[in-house]
This record gives sequence, structure tokens and C-alpha cells, in this order.
Amino acid sequence: RDRLRTKVERDILADVNHPFVVKLHYAFQTEGKLYLILDFLRGGDLFTRLSKEVMFTEEDVKFYLAELALGLDHLHSLGIIYRDLKPENILLDEEGHIKLTDFGLSKEAIDHEKKAYSFCGTVEYMAPEVVNRQGHSHSADWWSYGVLMFEMLTGSLPFQGKDRKETMTLILK
Repeated sequence: RDRLRTKVERDILADVNHPFVVKLHYAFQTEGKLYLILDFLRGGDLFTRLSKEVMFTEEDVKFYLAELALGLDHLHSLGIIYRDLKPENILLDEEGHIKLTDFGLSKEAIDHEKKAYSFCGTVEYMAPEVVNRQGHSHSADWWSYGVLMFEMLTGSLPFQGKDRKETMTLILK
């Protein structure tokens, strides 16, 4: 399963060239493993920065969201649903610009009419249509984008239950 996700990630990154998406430089395979050589980014990730600062200024949030919107829009134009948008998957370069990474749960070849049905992602960032398994499309990424915006502005998640089940119930209300 991990090898399949790594292959999906390799295939997607081989096709994507965008300033706000991590760049695949090289991929190679041994008998049991597939290795991806990606950008080395010294700025850490958004999760660590958010953990330290609790919440960001409106200026920082606008900056990150603008870059993120451009990156997501590019992926969607290629028929890719990202499906795991969260602070841990947003890396920062030395200048503070974002790079989306971890495409293992992404779905390729999805036009705006088709839907995916896998239950995947991080529950707190899942769109209602992912939680209730009714099929989801690119719009699920924009839901996660809104959750991320809320978190960056307030320092907390909009839907946080005592466990996964309660969190899913809150999302569906």
C-alpha cells in the first residue's frame, strides 16, 4: 500500500511543475522500495510554525492562502485532487514561500464532473462529502483550504471532537 502511494506521488510530481509544489528531481527503485528525490526545503513546515506561533497575522495568512490557492488551482487544472491538505503537508522554503508535498493520497485524472469515493485524508480537514462517502471532487480541497484558513487565523480547528467519530459528526452538522 505504501509503495502504491509512493508510485502515485511519483507519477503526479513527474507531471506537475509549479512554484508552490515540491519538485521531483529524481526517482529510483530497488527491489522493494521506491525512492523520490525532492526539493530540500530549509524553512520547515507550516505545522511547526503554527505550533510555535499558535496563530498567524492576517498578512501572513493572506500570503500563505494566495500561494496555496495558486498551487491547488494548478493541480485541479491537471485533474488532480490533493485530498490531504493540512499544515504538516505544507513546507516552507528559505524565503517563507510554500511548497505542497505528500501526494500519496492524491487522485489523478479527475475532471470536474467525476468523483472519487475513497475515505482518506486527515479527519479534521475532511469535507462533509468525504466523511459521508457520497463521492468528492476538487471542492473537497477547497473545504480543507477553509479549515486551514480558520486554523491559521484562530489557532484552533473549527471541528474538533474528543475522538474521530465525534469530529466527523461535527463536520456533518
